[in-house]
Amino acid sequence: MILNIFKNKDNRAKQLSSYEEARSALEAKKTNDKMILAGQDSTPQEVLYYLAEDENTEIRKKVASNSNTPIQADKILSNDECEEVKQELARKIARFFPNISEDGTAQIRDKALEMIEILASDQLPSVRQILAEELKSSNSIPKHIARKLANDEILSVCAPILEYSPLLSDTDLKEIIAATTLTGALEAIAKRDELSGDICDAIASSLEIPAVSNLLANQNAQIREETLDNIINEAQAQNIEEWHEPLAKRPNLSMRAMKRIATFVASSLVDSMITLNHLEPDQGEELLLRVRERISAEGPESDDERSLAEQAADLFERGVVDDEFIQNAIKNKQRELVTQCLIIMSNLPDKSVRNILSKKKGALIVALTWKAGLSMRTALNMQSNLAFVAPDDFVNAKNGVDFPMSQDQMEYEIALYE
Repeated sequence: MILNIFKNKDNRAKQLSSYEEARSALEAKKTNDKMILAGQDSTPQEVLYYLAEDENTEIRKKVASNSNTPIQADKILSNDECEEVKQELARKIARFFPNISEDGTAQIRDKALEMIEILASDQLPSVRQILAEELKSSNSIPKHIARKLANDEILSVCAPILEYSPLLSDTDLKEIIAATTLTGALEAIAKRDELSGDICDAIASSLEIPAVSNLLANQNAQIREETLDNIINEAQAQNIEEWHEPLAKRPNLSMRAMKRIATFVASSLVDSMITLNHLEPDQGEELLLRVRERISAEGPESDDERSLAEQAADLFERGVVDDEFIQNAIKNKQRELVTQCLIIMSNLPDKSVRNILSKKKGALIVALTWKAGLSMRTALNMQSNLAFVAPDDFVNAKNGVDFPMSQDQMEYEIALYE
């Protein structure tokens, strides 16, 4: 076998005309020659097996990505101490697996599957993540591997499978929705190209704000009219601004749903709703009448006269914004005003505060309240009536009034959002 190898800086070509010469180059520890041998798919498998244990990380990475590397060498590399070597191996195995599955012998397929099993259980999340990304749309891997990755405790690993895998049935998805406590898992499921009415019900029942937002924005989601009514009414959609636009832009809304939505979304969204649903002039006028009635009832401090951001800044400057003010604003369902006040008081970015409120995690809400200089009593109110924290995630006060977390704990919770 002739192996073309380029030497040093002058790129002068030379040939190693036999396996013996190649082995001699290895034994002589010529790094440049070994680097080229490791990357060539024409290199004998015996040589690649030898190079799989080379002390040079870059050489092992090339062997890991080489399509001609024998399965025995791949197994060695699957236990490599270098993360990048295992990442290259995962990328190669996952990309080549569909072809192996279709064209290879049963023995080759079994060996490839064995490698995928090993990599799917790797302790490094980055290795499992690469595997999940490469195999997310595959229907040729065994279902138990797809389920294993879908139930991973790291979001970057499970999310691609949850969003794209054709191997997950409605039963699988309902089990995951019922069991998962991982923030973001339901968001990924809500983005799937096909969502049955049962899965839509399960996601909607979770009341997880980002997940329901994705569900409403998913034009292919088969949301039943009853489910949509529950989101609008029982889930207090009027208080959750993140749901307003996707709600108003849902296809095929009933007139009853549109009338209800028109009572709390911005007038521009009502206009969009009228256009998207091709309403008759009299029907559109009925919806716009509801908007005008609402704006009239809101009084002089509405969005039309002054933005809530400016209003919050003015109130803060005048020293009006305190625990009592925030609790009253929550009671009066002035969610956006409260959000703008929290942005100013916590000195956190707008996006960070909204993200924290959408997570529905008690510890995060407590940390945000503390960061804003408010009391634990306000934190309890915010958890219940602003962020809608589930009972399992609710953080109660210490001694009835004190923060139950140390300053270090609260700083740690909030650190990722600063």
